Amino acid sequence: MLIVRRYIYHEILYRLFWIASLLFVVVMTNKLVDYLADAATGKIPGSFVFRFLWVKMLAMQPEMLPLVLFLSVTLAFSRLNQDNELAVLAATGIGKRTLLAIVARFMFLFCVLAGFIAFYAAPWAKTRIASLKTQAWQEANISGIAPGKFKELIGGKGVVYVEDVSLDKKSMEHVFFQRLHGSSGSVLKAAGARLEVDGKSGDRFIIFENGRRYQGRPGTLDYKITEYEKYGVLLEPGEEKTGVTSPDVVPTLLLLASSDNDRIAELQWRVSAVIACILLAMVGVLLNQYPFGQKPFTLMLLGILIYFIYHNLLGISRTLLEKNRISPYLGLWWVHVLLLLIIIVIYYLPQIAQWRRGRSGPQFLPAHK
Repeated sequence: MLIVRRYIYHEILYRLFWIASLLFVVVMTNKLVDYLADAATGKIPGSFVFRFLWVKMLAMQPEMLPLVLFLSVTLAFSRLNQDNELAVLAATGIGKRTLLAIVARFMFLFCVLAGFIAFYAAPWAKTRIASLKTQAWQEANISGIAPGKFKELIGGKGVVYVEDVSLDKKSMEHVFFQRLHGSSGSVLKAAGARLEVDGKSGDRFIIFENGRRYQGRPGTLDYKITEYEKYGVLLEPGEEKTGVTSPDVVPTLLLLASSDNDRIAELQWRVSAVIACILLAMVGVLLNQYPFGQKPFTLMLLGILIYFIYHNLLGISRTLLEKNRISPYLGLWWVHVLLLLIIIVIYYLPQIAQWRRGRSGPQFLPAHK
């Protein structure tokens, strides 16, 4: 039995490594492109890209880990089924109940890991993301503005042209800025400009210094010329600070003591990451007792379909609970119970089908004289 257990663990771990690596690279590349785009437009400093990336990947692990484990178990047993090794194991007395026990023992370690990530690491990562956003907002520079080139500012606020940019990308020299106001517009020419963030509101401005402002309608000679020492243009309004802490960054111990539905939903969501590892692993084992278990591509599509239905039902239940549409006692638990019932049906369906075939066995007609 020890040899069989180690063999199955090896098959699962082998696929776990490759599936996790592939999924990690795909998700990381997608997020990296988003953060690089934000850095190029000046929304975040370039030095913050990889800081955001690694904490974001950590924050996403409670959703990714059950999927990785599910696909690993499913494909590992599919390979055993395809090579008729499951049939050999069954002939030696190692049936699906024993296989479920072996996989459950293996999943226990990953449930501990999933619990640590869901209860502690992911909330810390989301808290870190929030603090990085605040810090990035304060330290955002003028990335994307190159000397000698026209650049459209964030949100179409205007077009800017600069002759030179400081090394720290905080200030510009000899600046030309055009801004439209409906049918009219204004043109600013300044000796220098810099980005500035209001400490109270968080609004981000571009401050022009020592220049002139030309305002009027293009195509006419009716222009108003104003000289100024400082002139500010709002680039982006700051985020409103409501004083309400998002539930996904609240420590788990505080969630346990809370009676608010949004925090109860967050607590049940974190627990679901652990329960999902167990239930989905059982599904991965039991699916391979059917003929399509010998077709990895078909089995993988079916597995992904089951996961996304399960995950989406959890997400819908979480939203309903946050909006007080369902009771906390029902919450997300009904989704787990539904999957557990499906697992029971999948487990006993071959026996039920065999029993029905036995009852409707061959019927013998009486002999005619």
